[in-house]
Amino acid sequence: MCGHRRHTLRTARLLLYSPESWLDLAAALAAASDPEAQHWLGWEEERVLGEQAREALLALRPGDTDALRSSARIHRLLAHPIEPGPDIVPLIGVRTDDGRYAGVIEMDPGSGQVTGWLAPHARDQAFAAELFGAAALLGHAHLGLRTVRAAYDPRHAETAQALSAARFVPDDSPPHHTLPNGREVDIRWVRHTAPAPTTRCRGAAPPPATRTEAAPANEH
Repeated sequence: MCGHRRHTLRTARLLLYSPESWLDLAAALAAASDPEAQHWLGWEEERVLGEQAREALLALRPGDTDALRSSARIHRLLAHPIEPGPDIVPLIGVRTDDGRYAGVIEMDPGSGQVTGWLAPHARDQAFAAELFGAAALLGHAHLGLRTVRAAYDPRHAETAQALSAARFVPDDSPPHHTLPNGREVDIRWVRHTAPAPTTRCRGAAPPPATRTEAAPANEH
């Protein structure tokens, strides 16, 4: 259920929800901290988790309470709740088949732009299409956005295919973007327009001022 800037939605193989604790945020970083993901995302070095930490986090199942409490470090992360902010709307995705952390989408309600990524164990065409489909649903049915937009590196064919499968279509915007680590890349823009009247759920914050920023939407 949605309320107080928190959202929940479900696709065929993913359950997505607003982060509830530091553990959810740590798992979100872990999902994209491997070298393959960072080739496309280009985060600052301090944001990227080491191999041991990311493997431990991505083996977790957030619904397995006993397993989570067996580790003092994990228990400390669980003990710190997250209060949703007004600017970016993130959703943590978990697999419905085995309960593991699977990925993240982040929506900017001002610009309608979405970014997203998947953990290594969930990087296939079906999961990626569901992730971006969930982003469109979040924008249209939860945040009241008529149009949701994304940018991707055209060399990443899997992202292009996933966005197309989620019914994003080509859009016009600046063709270049500088990643957080300073590397400049070519990008392509796509958009998803609501097929029906949009709605705002109980979790939606007041509409923010419109912003236009580019960030690749690569799913890893």
